[in-house]
Amino acid sequence: MSSPHIAVAASPTRPHDEAPVGTDERSGRAPRRDAFFDNAKYLAIVLVAVGHAWEPLREGSRAVSALYMLVYAFHMPAFIVLAGYHSRGFDGSPRRVRRLITGVVLPYAVFETAYTLFTRWTDGVPDRPVTLLEPLYLTWFLAALFVWRLTAPLWQLVRWPVPVALVVAMLATLSPSLGEDLDIQRTLQFLPYFVLGLFLRPEHFRTVRRRRVRVLAVPVFAGALAAAYWAVPRVTSAWLYHRDSARELSAPAWYGPAMTLALFGCSLLLVACFLAWVPGRRTWFTTLGSATLYGYLLHGFVAQGSKYWGWYDPEWLYRPLGAVTVTLAAAVIVTALCTAPVRRVFRWAVEPRPDWAFKR
Repeated sequence: MSSPHIAVAASPTRPHDEAPVGTDERSGRAPRRDAFFDNAKYLAIVLVAVGHAWEPLREGSRAVSALYMLVYAFHMPAFIVLAGYHSRGFDGSPRRVRRLITGVVLPYAVFETAYTLFTRWTDGVPDRPVTLLEPLYLTWFLAALFVWRLTAPLWQLVRWPVPVALVVAMLATLSPSLGEDLDIQRTLQFLPYFVLGLFLRPEHFRTVRRRRVRVLAVPVFAGALAAAYWAVPRVTSAWLYHRDSARELSAPAWYGPAMTLALFGCSLLLVACFLAWVPGRRTWFTTLGSATLYGYLLHGFVAQGSKYWGWYDPEWLYRPLGAVTVTLAAAVIVTALCTAPVRRVFRWAVEPRPDWAFKR
């Protein structure tokens, strides 16, 4: 049960960020967090939750399906680009590896087990095995981030890192036999976004936040929504999940590399437009943006349970007012899951601190 849904963000103590924005990775000094990136992560995690909430409403609604495709075209690439940007300082040192274990590996083990046990009940599969090799539902991103971050020093040595990563992603779409271990197909297909993030600099983000880019982002998003509306009955949204080979999507082999290149260009354009409209100042949700890993990992239980509990049974939810209500409810729920009280309760699982397990 591997979900298409995608997103993750850093917790208050940055288990996903090797350093906050503006940190000098070489000296290790950590100045004040940049509100822009926390704002971006909060807005992106809201889109993730909304995307989950829209999924049961897609059948029979071309408008909801178009919005769904538009969001899935850029929200995960945005997260992965940011993850790559904040992984620039990973050098394989003991301190970095320890942070990788406590911030990625341990939460992955905890929530992989928790989701398996929870979905045994909600999916009616009491014998679903607990395995750490085949990521279940939302946990795939933690497994992928572990692999990506371990390879970060290698990409720093490659002469043309982004083109090479794109070739790797394109070749992955040609092979349906890569297996399910660590969701390797999706890990490889999303790799170029992470590698690109490794080589971005603050000035690149300042460029997309210029007024001219913000103005241009409006017609770009409008055009993208129109294209998504046109594509709904013609193109499967599974291409946006990057979890299958071309053959598994019943497409000719050459579609895989072609779609990889096309989606890479379109997704990056939409990511730039999304970031252009992210506020750079501190807002009421800036602090929440530093804790979106909580919202990411915990909202999946709500998304899974909502169908089992019959939340989508009322017919009025499948009308325009219902879609609006579902959207607002998803945004409120994921926002609440990023708040301080929730962090205090679940810190042991999301941000474990097993100091006893490491040498000083």
